[in-house]
Amino acid sequence: MTAHAPDLTLEPSPGRNAPIPGVTSPEKPLAVVPAVDGVTTSDAVLYTYKRAPGEMVRGEGVYLFDTEGKRYLDFVSGIAVNALGYADPGLVAALHAAADGLVHVSNLYETSPAPRLAAALVERSFADKVFFCNSGAEANEGAFKFARRWARTVGEVKHEIVALRGAFHGRLFATLAATDRPGYRLPFRPLAAGISISERNLEDLAAALDGETVAALILEPVQGEGGVRVLDGGFVRELRALTKERRIALIFDEIQCGLGRTGTLFAYERFGVEPDILTLAKPIAGGLPMGAILLTNEIAQTIKAGDHGTTFGGGPFVSSVALHVVQRLSDPSLLAAVRENGAWFGRQLEEIGRRTGRVRAVRGVGYMWGIDIMGTASHVVDAAREAGLLTCTAGDCTVRLLPPLVTTREELALGLDILEQVL
Repeated sequence: MTAHAPDLTLEPSPGRNAPIPGVTSPEKPLAVVPAVDGVTTSDAVLYTYKRAPGEMVRGEGVYLFDTEGKRYLDFVSGIAVNALGYADPGLVAALHAAADGLVHVSNLYETSPAPRLAAALVERSFADKVFFCNSGAEANEGAFKFARRWARTVGEVKHEIVALRGAFHGRLFATLAATDRPGYRLPFRPLAAGISISERNLEDLAAALDGETVAALILEPVQGEGGVRVLDGGFVRELRALTKERRIALIFDEIQCGLGRTGTLFAYERFGVEPDILTLAKPIAGGLPMGAILLTNEIAQTIKAGDHGTTFGGGPFVSSVALHVVQRLSDPSLLAAVRENGAWFGRQLEEIGRRTGRVRAVRGVGYMWGIDIMGTASHVVDAAREAGLLTCTAGDCTVRLLPPLVTTREELALGLDILEQVL
């Protein structure tokens, strides 16, 4: 074993199908029926997710509960979204306060929450400007546009985007082209042009990063879907130097690893470098859909009115909630706890690997860990769920662990006990 550190059905609610004054009732009420693999869901939902059996109905702290009342210790966090856990009093209060104000007016009019949120992100980061959108994939697509807009001011033919082997940047056409998952890509070819994937080493990247044609290099400081692989600090610094030399924008995708998950507010802080563009999403608005693109003035000043836009991005309701979340996740004591407990968690995973003989490698940092197991990761995920622990996969053989950032060491230990029993 090698270790690399830094490297559940509800009955319809009463009155659910009761007629609403002034609204014509549908001919057929929405039906709740058993679907594929025993999953209970609406027969109107397109089947694109292989959901676990059962239905989750509420959460409290770091626990989820199903319709049978079974409690699960959640080491998935909605895939790194629920950084503050469930039913957090401060987040609930922020949601209620935001609901008392404007929900949406579009970006045709000024409202104050988005500028306040942008200022909070600028104050805490390398960035000078922020663009708000609705998801991580949308943030990355916008980052590609901004990088190309800037690059054309540097060289007429600069347009290519390079990503790294193991990357996951989204499922839209451009972000899918930058995502190293052949099974995801094949049914939708041709994908967006001018985007390629390079091997994760300096020699190949130096050849791929042609300063005449390449506009941007995008990387995840910690590759989440790609197996929870922490990029080496020296490697990242070399890439920063190379991109500066060749006038190539460096984009950090911190959609999964950002906003405290590595023990620093932004993952780039661990590497001693600053990107030109950084993308955020997942935890930023406490479970509400939001993405953000942070960028330097050099990039921002090339973007003109009408170059990009969104109907919902930066709306007052979601921005108000996100401001609360960003302030909470900036708390030095929370970040210190993630660093210290995360390092302890990694050591315990290594010990479990030695004791069970079922773990080939442990990788991660902070509250973001992956273990390569002997066998199929989905089998461990299923068995852990039956035992009361929620985990997820990051590839065929990697079990991924993403506890809420408020998880205590005692709760981490409980999860480790269940995981070891399963293994």
